[in-house]
Amino acid sequence: MKEIALGIDIGGTNTVFGFIDREGICISEGSLPTQKHADVENYLDELFQLIDTAKSNLAYDIDIKGIGIGAPNASYYTGTIEQAANLRWKGSVPLVELVQKRLDVPVYITNDANAAAMGEKVFGAARDMNNFMVITLGTGLGSGIFANGDVLYGHDGFAGEVGHMIVRKSGRECGCGRKGCLETYVSATGVKRSVYKLLARHNGGSELRDIPFNQLTAKMVAEAANRGDEVATETFTYTATILGEVLANVVAVTSPEAIFLFGGLTKAGDILFDPVRKTLEENLLTIYKNKIKVLPSGLTDNAAVLGCAALVWNKKK
Repeated sequence: MKEIALGIDIGGTNTVFGFIDREGICISEGSLPTQKHADVENYLDELFQLIDTAKSNLAYDIDIKGIGIGAPNASYYTGTIEQAANLRWKGSVPLVELVQKRLDVPVYITNDANAAAMGEKVFGAARDMNNFMVITLGTGLGSGIFANGDVLYGHDGFAGEVGHMIVRKSGRECGCGRKGCLETYVSATGVKRSVYKLLARHNGGSELRDIPFNQLTAKMVAEAANRGDEVATETFTYTATILGEVLANVVAVTSPEAIFLFGGLTKAGDILFDPVRKTLEENLLTIYKNKIKVLPSGLTDNAAVLGCAALVWNKKK
């Protein structure tokens, strides 16, 4: 019988699950639209029906040693999802308790960026590191901080919200209800907002000028920048500069060996990484200079689910 961990990544759009062995190999996976059910019990009923079906379709028996869950506003300590803005289930949702009613095994939950950090430690490029940071660059900006060999959770399980550090007083409106948060500038959504700000300044031509906001993607901006489009290039420089400045401040608190950038925005490659590294180095205290590596994540396929499963395997050492 093969031992596996069940990883469940609850995103704002889709929930993805997978059976992950100790070597980080996904032997089966599936998905469900997260917003399909307004009632969390109905959502979990369908999710575990899919999980049971996937399990029964395997050619051999498996022993599920535990479940790791990544979810917005999830607390590792309480096992709850608290006031998640992008989920239909409002208030405090006791997800770990509800999951254990369906499968009586150890269940661990945290936010998606903390899960990504754990995945980087267990399966990725941080296996030999005890102090590092993972920045997830997607629709928003998440962060998971590893300090002294474990995820930094804080006293309430919600530590490490780098994306909600205020970088511009009274700046752009954020989904959290405040203004000027980092993720309103450094994220796929932030890139789009910056494009239109810069287009208003430039009189010259840009291949981005005639694209409606709701059709523009960060991938389009990255591709345009790699073709030499001035507005697109300036957008990525602006975005990376803000990120580098903030990371220099975070380094002063956490002193990581490396900062891993993870998520769709990192596919922009050097046009993102080079100015982040340059700005970070320029803004570091002297005692940190030439010590901090900025690297792409070592996780590729099934990265989100791997991170969730890593919560289990980290406990099963």
